[in-house]
Amino acid sequence: MAAMVQIRRLKKSFGPLTVLDGIDFDVERGEVVCLLGPSGSGKSTLLRCINLLERADAGVIAVDGEVIGYRPRGKVLQELPSRDIARQRSHIGMVFQRFNLFPHRTILENVIEGARVVKKEPRDAALRYAHELLARVGLAGKADAYPNQLSGGQQQRVAIARALAMRPKLMLFDEPTSALDPELVGEVLAVMKDLARNGMTMIVVTHEMGFAREVADRVIFMDGGVIVEQGTPHEVLDHPSADRTRSFLARVG
Repeated sequence: MAAMVQIRRLKKSFGPLTVLDGIDFDVERGEVVCLLGPSGSGKSTLLRCINLLERADAGVIAVDGEVIGYRPRGKVLQELPSRDIARQRSHIGMVFQRFNLFPHRTILENVIEGARVVKKEPRDAALRYAHELLARVGLAGKADAYPNQLSGGQQQRVAIARALAMRPKLMLFDEPTSALDPELVGEVLAVMKDLARNGMTMIVVTHEMGFAREVADRVIFMDGGVIVEQGTPHEVLDHPSADRTRSFLARVG
């Protein structure tokens, strides 16, 4: 079977600034790939292109064999209408640095929102699955709470449950622990480790070297909009071949 994610010759610029400059890589089904690199290296923009929050200037992204954002017409790619883009996006879960929960809705209501509105799931089915997910992320007793009653770590776990409620094929994480107090980081990483153990395909932008070392099947180091090197955590983190990688790892410890 084809890889879950296939990225070919991906390019993206903002004005004169080139952010992605010909990115190529695949992510196999069930694989966990961690993206490392300094700020401004293009990691977050890459995730946003996969999820069509940004449109690439050139190149192709396919998820589960389907080109994202376009329909192939012979040798030409025809842009999809917004309805089809929403359908594609519903198969790709994304967790951001900030939790982006609806403050006026309960935790349970936050979790079921996407499944009800986008996927049109019956309310009873959406509620049952939401309760399962809240139990899975360790928040079974918080269904009726509101976001401002939870810690940052708890809110991020709700955000993960909300993404999972869409039953995604792929999960994208954009530095999901960077906005958290240090003592709360572990509880979010524990949920992500559980997802990895259960075979979820994941692309994770992170500065958590311990997580990358323990959970990633592959580490990709990016700088200046290009992939500098990639390999197993042992290869990239312990024996980097590029000077830029060695310099970055020396700074982040």
